[in-house]
Amino acid sequence: MNNSDAATARKVVERGFSNLLAIPAFVDGSNAAFDAKSGTAQLGTDVSVNALGYGGAAILGPTIRIRQGEGFNLAFSNNLSEATNIHWHGLEVPAAQDGYPTDVTAPGGSFQYNFPVKNRPGTYWYHPHPDMSTASQAWRGLAGFFVVTSPEEESLGLPSGEYDVPLVVQDKRLDGGLTYNPDTDDRSIGMFGESILVNGTASPVLEVATRTYRFRLLNGSNARIYNFAFSSGAMFHLIGSDGGLLDAPVSVSSVMLAPGERADILFDFDGQAIGSELYLQSNAFAGTATQGQQAFYLLKFRVTRQEPDNTLVPDALMPVEKIPESQAVATRSFNIGHMMQHGGMDGMVMHPIDGKTFDPDRRDDVVKAGTVEIWEFDNSAGTETHPMHLHAGQFQVLSRTGGRGFVEPWERGWKDTALAFPGEKVRIIVRFPDLKGKFVFHCHHLEHEDGGMMLNYEIQ
Repeated sequence: MNNSDAATARKVVERGFSNLLAIPAFVDGSNAAFDAKSGTAQLGTDVSVNALGYGGAAILGPTIRIRQGEGFNLAFSNNLSEATNIHWHGLEVPAAQDGYPTDVTAPGGSFQYNFPVKNRPGTYWYHPHPDMSTASQAWRGLAGFFVVTSPEEESLGLPSGEYDVPLVVQDKRLDGGLTYNPDTDDRSIGMFGESILVNGTASPVLEVATRTYRFRLLNGSNARIYNFAFSSGAMFHLIGSDGGLLDAPVSVSSVMLAPGERADILFDFDGQAIGSELYLQSNAFAGTATQGQQAFYLLKFRVTRQEPDNTLVPDALMPVEKIPESQAVATRSFNIGHMMQHGGMDGMVMHPIDGKTFDPDRRDDVVKAGTVEIWEFDNSAGTETHPMHLHAGQFQVLSRTGGRGFVEPWERGWKDTALAFPGEKVRIIVRFPDLKGKFVFHCHHLEHEDGGMMLNYEIQ
């Protein structure tokens, strides 16, 4: 594939936006059981593909809902023909429960996930994490929301029930089903699809009332970045990031999310005429040569009814305790701008960190539970985007130099994934939880992750 062909392959093709948006079923996280299996997914009235799903869903999986402080319990069965596991993205989880790349459940096997939910209320998610198969299994459909609630959050009067809508946005190649067969270009720059799915629905439309909605945005794509906005150009309220609610709402006109990142927003359809339509779209953006040149629609909203609305956007949400830099006992810098290495295992294109690629038998960094460190991801010499994700908890973004040169509004709360464009250095600060064991940090561009862009760190 030459450069022009690669650019064409990355373009999104918009279609009719006529399929009603699917809303994932809810399950109680305190006592859940589901499997992973393959099947046939109906993505719309005329789109059917072979896919993977959790809990009886033909694609994706149920939204797990649980209260902060409760114990999570899931009896998981693997009914796939390949080994898999589950990573609880953004959650503070013991090492043996975290979905370490080599801790997998064999076909026909089962595993019991159970851990206390310590995280703040917010929008988290789950997905497979087996070494060198994460991209393939996620591409074919395995992912789901993990929503943490609390009485404190509920007291804020935010939209709830049918007005609290989870939206996982993914691009796929539907002309070949969901077959995962990346070529060298895909392994280098990422697997991009021509079709956008929202909650596993192709060409989706959501019927809404003239009131305020809470949308939980999740970028569940392998590699594509979305610059979320509304086609009317209207401002909206950003209320949450990866690790839950911000300390106060922020009025914005767009939110850029890389793979793995989330944002909670409030949008008010009041004033829209009955029968009118508008879109959630991705705006074009600068900073990368491989994507961002195209703007495209993601989801159509059709205003179908008028409803009274007593939603008041709170002046304050939930306090975000800032970690002082003075508490840091160490600073580590990681070079994520290395050139790719071709000719790896099975023709893989390898993507290193500090010149190293993933080895489960190697211990790359050691930290102490309860201590604070500053980590710097240096992509100043890089040519690709790298959303860097830490397992075992949340962090805060301190600064960005080069490229955009500032911390975005959606990066001012708790985070577990931070995006570094080419030419950027991103500094984060993290207090390591009391979870002894080995975890990983990696690029959440899944072709890069499977290509070795993942290192181990041990909490002692």
